[in-house]
Amino acid sequence: MKIHFEGLRVLAVSATFAVAFALPVPAFSQTSPVIRVSTDLVNIYASVLDASGQPVIGLTKDDFQISENGASQKIARFESQTARPLDLALMIDTSASEYSDLRFEAEAADQFIAKVVRPGDSLGFFEFDEDVTQIGPFTDDVRQLQANVHRMQPGAGTSLFDAVVLGSKALARLPEGRRRAIIIVTDAGETTSVSKFEEARRRAIVSGALLYSIIVNPVQNENGRNTGGEHALITITDSTGGAIFYLHDVRQLSEMFARIDRELRTQYLIGYYPNPAPPPASDRHVLLTVKGNYTVQYKKEYFAAAVQE
Repeated sequence: MKIHFEGLRVLAVSATFAVAFALPVPAFSQTSPVIRVSTDLVNIYASVLDASGQPVIGLTKDDFQISENGASQKIARFESQTARPLDLALMIDTSASEYSDLRFEAEAADQFIAKVVRPGDSLGFFEFDEDVTQIGPFTDDVRQLQANVHRMQPGAGTSLFDAVVLGSKALARLPEGRRRAIIIVTDAGETTSVSKFEEARRRAIVSGALLYSIIVNPVQNENGRNTGGEHALITITDSTGGAIFYLHDVRQLSEMFARIDRELRTQYLIGYYPNPAPPPASDRHVLLTVKGNYTVQYKKEYFAAAVQE
């Protein structure tokens, strides 16, 4: 598995946790060691949608309830329509099965970049076929990003899991305290990844990024739908938050990009200090509910930090 950056191979480095816990501080006595753990704030970004899929704004802290692994949590931080800077990994499938749609996808991505990227944000553009290639660095330079989009080249296979892994790692290397999202446009026909599904799922969760999956003209085979990559994206999207969309006409892509932009700009931030403190390296499950007949999209899972000696 490799990722190219401006034609050069870049070694993937380990992702940092999006939700981190302070390292245990050992306190030694003459009898046995005592481990003290302080718990850091867990931040959850949530999109609240009405029955027509439109963002719901104007809710207050009292409208939300949150629990972790079944234990109710006290909301310690609340921001309505948070304006925190946004880091995006925009990833477009350039495999042979997507060749006829590339021109439309490039035009839609061009418009999306112009609308979503604001000063202080950053966007990194990736294309993926049998390899994953990052075209240019993360930046808020809209003109440069638009130029990068039009440098896409068609390839052969589809390394969907590798794309999720490497996009997640790239976001995890960026400064913390910012919002993160991966937007992936694909037919979901996984064929050539080195990474496995579970690695892709864990990397996406650890990165703290919401996953927005846009499946264009889903792949067919002689036995019906080739659903392996599609089911993987559904599962990862459910764990990380975000949403999954199906398009049967690539000309609908601009509409989907506009919807994602609306959701990202109307997010709520809910923060809490986990009580009880989670065991090191444990898999934590979050349940967020809101008053009213609304749908809530949010990160449902994270991993507590492991103890380091």
